[in-house]
Amino acid sequence: MTPEIPLAFCAVLGALAVLQLLLILGLPLGRFAWGGQRAVLPARLRVGSAVSIVVYAAFALVALDRAELISVLPAPFIAVVAMWVIAAYLLFSVLPNLASQSKDERRVMVPVSLVLAGLAFVIALS
Repeated sequence: MTPEIPLAFCAVLGALAVLQLLLILGLPLGRFAWGGQRAVLPARLRVGSAVSIVVYAAFALVALDRAELISVLPAPFIAVVAMWVIAAYLLFSVLPNLASQSKDERRVMVPVSLVLAGLAFVIALS
């Protein structure tokens, strides 16, 4: 696999991590995340944003390992299985974005979620 697909996957995750960091810092961007109910996230959702950043980092490591750009997992089989799990998870993550009451979240995050899931499946298939 050429590095473009996993690097694009990591770039999208990085952009999402930046959004989550801005939410943690209290910027009024909540309409794009967590159901879009509050412009500024309460403490419990800020913790959720912090957890999301860690999850994104783990997803990126698995994708890069699966693409053989790095080697962090003890066996290649683990990267294969983990990437399929990530791809399925990301596909299902489209549903809450579709169901959001926030027009902004639906408009922005549904396409982002679909792109991320599509990239994940391409990486998993490689």
